[in-house]
Amino acid sequence: MWLHWDHRTVQERGPEALLRSRMDFLLLLPHGQRVVLEVDGSQHYTRDRGRTPDTGKYADMVAADRDLKLRGYEVFRFGHDELKRLDAAQSLLRQFLPDMFCRFRVSS
Repeated sequence: MWLHWDHRTVQERGPEALLRSRMDFLLLLPHGQRVVLEVDGSQHYTRDRGRTPDTGKYADMVAADRDLKLRGYEVFRFGHDELKRLDAAQSLLRQFLPDMFCRFRVSS
C-alpha cells in the first residue's frame, strides 16, 4: 500500500505527499482514524540475508514510524514469526483486532 492512496493525505498535502512511504496495510476507520499494520521480517533490521543486525535499517524503520505518527497515523507492528503459523496468527488476530476496534470505537 502506498501512502498516497490515503485520500486524506492527498487532500491535506497534495498528491506528491509521502510518495516514498509504503505500508503493508492501511485501515481508514470512521472519524478520520488511520491505522497502519506492518508485518516485519528480518529484512527490516538485518543485512546479509538476515545474518547481521543492521542498526541503520532499524533506525530508518523507527524514523518512518515517527513520521507516520506525527502525520496522524497509528502504527502497529507484528513480527513475521508471530504470523507464520496459521493457528498462531489466527489466535493473535482474533485477540488484537477486536481490541483495536474497541480502542478506535469501531462497532461491528
